[in-house]
Amino acid sequence: MSGSIWMPPGSRPDTLPAIPRQRTAPSWAQPDPIDELAERLDDFIAAAVHPDEIAALLESDGLSDDQIRERYGVKNSFALAEELYERVERRYPEPEGPVHDPWQVGLLGCLLRGVVFALPGLGYVLGAPLLAGSRDDFGLPAGTVPLLAGALVGWTWNQGLAHRAYSWLGLGDRDAARRSLLLGAPAGALLGALVALAVAGAASVGVAFAAGQSIYLGAATALLVMGRERALLVALLPMAAGAVLALVHPVPDAARLMLLLGSLTVVVLLGLREVAPPKGRGELRDQPHQTRSRRTTSGPSLLGSLPYACFGLATGVLVLYAALGDVLAGEEHTAIAAPAAVALTLSMGPAEWLLYRFRSGSLAGLRSSSTPKAFWRTTTVTVVECLSAYLLSLLALSLATSALWPHAPGIAGIRLAGLLLLGVLLWTGLLLQSFGAVLSTATVCCVAALAQTVGLVTHTGSPHEVGLIVYGTAAMIQAALVCALLGRATAHR
Repeated sequence: MSGSIWMPPGSRPDTLPAIPRQRTAPSWAQPDPIDELAERLDDFIAAAVHPDEIAALLESDGLSDDQIRERYGVKNSFALAEELYERVERRYPEPEGPVHDPWQVGLLGCLLRGVVFALPGLGYVLGAPLLAGSRDDFGLPAGTVPLLAGALVGWTWNQGLAHRAYSWLGLGDRDAARRSLLLGAPAGALLGALVALAVAGAASVGVAFAAGQSIYLGAATALLVMGRERALLVALLPMAAGAVLALVHPVPDAARLMLLLGSLTVVVLLGLREVAPPKGRGELRDQPHQTRSRRTTSGPSLLGSLPYACFGLATGVLVLYAALGDVLAGEEHTAIAAPAAVALTLSMGPAEWLLYRFRSGSLAGLRSSSTPKAFWRTTTVTVVECLSAYLLSLLALSLATSALWPHAPGIAGIRLAGLLLLGVLLWTGLLLQSFGAVLSTATVCCVAALAQTVGLVTHTGSPHEVGLIVYGTAAMIQAALVCALLGRATAHR
């Protein structure tokens, strides 16, 4: 055969023309389905910082692992994502015009919320003479135990209630958010009053004060969730002005009571007006039957709000221990609501603004980073910058409140160190919570609150020493969680 001359079919007279047959292209000529997929998703893959982003897109498109194995010859979506990530060169084209940043918020609005959080504390200053009496069995001022019990119940209940209402708002159902607040706020107020009565053992002025406190917490939660911070601020201003006046000039008890009840009444009426069903229709009267059924079956789960309630309880316990540190240490010259608690409450305004700044910085990091490691470094630097700014604001607020608070001990040394570590714990907890990692931060804070309680009950050390150890340990754990969880690009998409 090697010496014969090849001739095309049909050129030899003794043979019939051959019928052409369709040939199968060799395997190397078949288009690679992964290349086709990479070409189709080119823009998204090129902008991905980590393969997990691509895997999330594949899963959102409904590709199962069985389909991926059959079509692309790899075992699952993660393996396919890694293959796509390797085949497409990284590039991050800048969009035309200014980059949209949804996390840009004004500092003034956040500071206003911090003031609104702190102003109710002046109610305790105004009402302190009404609670005058001998110290209780725990060495605390009269009426303190029912007030603390009612406050803890209120913080726990309303944290969970706020999450549920915000969840409804996120689903676009403002009426359902109103209904949850209309039903939940009174239930929480009743529960707080009953708990205060139970720990007091008998009806007293302290129980009445605690009941008013519970009612206020429920109404204020409704106003804050519905975005009515300014209305709440205006309602609290007369009471706050009376409290400031009482610090420098005697105020009759009748006037104190009128100011407290007047502000409480206005807050409750504003809250009721905000959550009451609109006039002229029932809650669901004008809505189609299908819409009613869908909202009934696809609403947020009650269990989903439980970690937020636990987070509220744990942080409330930790802040109360910070406020009661000197009292629990047996120092008779001080009282509750020490400058530490006031400073922490006021610092929630800057804390909220810095949470937005972190989200904005992480969004910029997604655009500028070309590798997962580079994004992790950028995110870590942003966390350090925002946390440092928060601690500076907390330090300034603690020094100012300590200087202005009558007969307050100075905040320095172990007190200041413990306060700043507690600030780290609270801010990193709020950061994790804002990214949906509420179960992690709730667990850390609950364990910290339990550990501090056990340490105080067993007299392991002074309250300040126990707090320093607990806050420091929990803060380090939570900071590590922030770096591990939020250093991944997929957490920010």
